[in-house]
Amino acid sequence: MTSALIDAARAAQHRAARAASAVGPAHPLARLLLAAAALAAAAAWDAGHRVTDLHPARRHQRERQARA
Repeated sequence: MTSALIDAARAAQHRAARAASAVGPAHPLARLLLAAAALAAAAAWDAGHRVTDLHPARRHQRERQARA
């Protein structure tokens, strides 16, 4: 089960990425959403969550680590 902070950070990151790809990263809206995503990620970090909680390993990365 994920934390509300992780869910909020993930949603903010997706919104920012969609805005940046649609209007460009220099657009004021994209910059605002990128800043909001950074604040949401920082709040999750400050609450003790790790980066891997927000960005789980992909399936092929887990398989590669298991073989090593």
